[in-house]
Amino acid sequence: MVVPEGFVLPPWYLLVPLLVVLVGIVALLWALGPPVTDRTVLAFAPWMMFGSTLHVLHRIDAYPDNLESLFAAPSVYLVTAVIAGSAWIIGIFLYAGGLQPTIERFVGISGTAFFAVFVMIFLNIGWAVGNFELFWPVISVVIAGAVTAIAWIALSLRYTDVAATTSITGVIVVFGHALDGVSTAIGYDVLGAAEEVPLSRLILEAGESLPTDEYIGAGWVFIVVKVLLAVVILGLFKEYVDERPQQARVVLALIAAVGLGPGVHNVLQFVIT
Repeated sequence: MVVPEGFVLPPWYLLVPLLVVLVGIVALLWALGPPVTDRTVLAFAPWMMFGSTLHVLHRIDAYPDNLESLFAAPSVYLVTAVIAGSAWIIGIFLYAGGLQPTIERFVGISGTAFFAVFVMIFLNIGWAVGNFELFWPVISVVIAGAVTAIAWIALSLRYTDVAATTSITGVIVVFGHALDGVSTAIGYDVLGAAEEVPLSRLILEAGESLPTDEYIGAGWVFIVVKVLLAVVILGLFKEYVDERPQQARVVLALIAAVGLGPGVHNVLQFVIT
């Protein structure tokens, strides 16, 4: 199996309009050419987390049957991109009209608002079913933060130029993948969750084959692989960021989303499962 379990495409009458709208948004953003800085990537972090809430609500059957496929993987990424891209365009025009001091301010505030509202909806559902747990979600975030700090300090000491060049964007990339790694490890080793992504499952199974599995579980291998991969990517992107900073940060933001999105998704699932 190549694709993750739960990979569902919506029917053509939903998918085609979604793709058309997304292409239009990308074309308009290309024409507007907004600046992409570390602050831009930071402003989009709440939108990455918002996409996770859309998907985790799908996992608990919160949507009508005729729309639920839009919020399964991979279409939920397209839906999130459409909403976040629309917010970016609105922010650009508000900034141009003097109604906002920066584009990033509107993008960040609107993303945080969307994320907060949908998290509250999710938590209300969890509270209603009477299965509400915050211990492992908090532990996941705390450990991921500690792992990120250690990795970033090590990178800053050994490859100072890479850390300085990638800056806040680099921190978000490392934290996103650290959170994904830590939450996956906790889910697999502690909570008995099954891993749906085939490649991730192979890494976890490799960890199980080690003598350390009996003492500290298999998930630590996945954490190490995720964080090392993030750091290596930053090293490879150093020259790209120097030469084409806007394009490089867009790509790094997507790489961060690939970690932060699933990581937040896992953390949210821990709350009610």
